[in-house]
Amino acid sequence: MISPTRGVIRRDGGLYALEKALHRRGFAAVAGADEAGRGACAGPLVAAAAVLGATPVPGLADSKLLTPAARDRVFDEVLARAVSYAVVIIEPADIDRYGLHVCNIAGLRRAIAGLDVRPDYALTDGFRVDGTGIPGLAVWKGDQVAACVAAASVLAKVTRDRIMADLDTAYPEYGFGVHKGYVTPVHAAALERHGPCPEHRRSYANVARVADKKYVSA
Repeated sequence: MISPTRGVIRRDGGLYALEKALHRRGFAAVAGADEAGRGACAGPLVAAAAVLGATPVPGLADSKLLTPAARDRVFDEVLARAVSYAVVIIEPADIDRYGLHVCNIAGLRRAIAGLDVRPDYALTDGFRVDGTGIPGLAVWKGDQVAACVAAASVLAKVTRDRIMADLDTAYPEYGFGVHKGYVTPVHAAALERHGPCPEHRRSYANVARVADKKYVSA
């Protein structure tokens, strides 16, 4: 395996600069991995990985910087243009059982392993992921500086948002379609009123507090 030499990546080099630098050092297939849902107290954690081709993805950016409509368009473009992609869904019960950080790292690892093209190098957003069998680098705000990580962020975010829209239909009293399971005043009020549903992460303090309250008062 070729080890990357030290080099300088210009901040104004664009979203593809880091991957191009790795390509020049012999890493032909560079995977990016990211997740969505770490900060939510309800719904799954979704991890995704992507290897992009030579053609830029129109409109690609960090998923948090895109409008919902733009994310949907970029999502379709990533599916159409990626050399390979994979999405992993981790249910709330597993987060409660194993812990958020363990599930986050495992999800990113599983997403990279799930690619049908074995990458030569992996870029992950923020967190170092061991056990992939390939060299890699954790990149601070990777979804803003590496195209493959941005693509993974869009895959994870759109997939999770669509899951939360379905859960909004199943549990309309919580407003999942609006806040996507994150902690907001509306969500907190719904938890106080109705208690947690099966999609809430009961290991989270705000959910556990309400669950205990409902249990004691029952």
